[in-house]
Amino acid sequence: MPEIIVTRRDGATSSLTVKAGVTLMEALRDGGYDELLALCGGCCSCATCHVYIDPEIAAKLPPVSADEDELLESSSHRLPTSRLSCQIKLTDEIPSLKTTIAPED
Repeated sequence: MPEIIVTRRDGATSSLTVKAGVTLMEALRDGGYDELLALCGGCCSCATCHVYIDPEIAAKLPPVSADEDELLESSSHRLPTSRLSCQIKLTDEIPSLKTTIAPED
């Protein structure tokens, strides 16, 4: 079961363990991280689930799709490790993932 280490916008860090197969957005939303709005519910049609992924893990994830890239371009807080958490499926191949919830646009 993957462990997610989350840094909130206020800098507080906590962790949660989830079942493989859910998206990072689902795990954060269901885990009580209310600051991650995820308004579209995971349809990749907004950028309200924007997170930063730890650089070591970011390289192991599938590449950013054209749709995800376009949505991230609309954020004034985009970094090289920016991702939409709805596009990251959690797997047992990555047992631990560090992420930071991006500032709200």
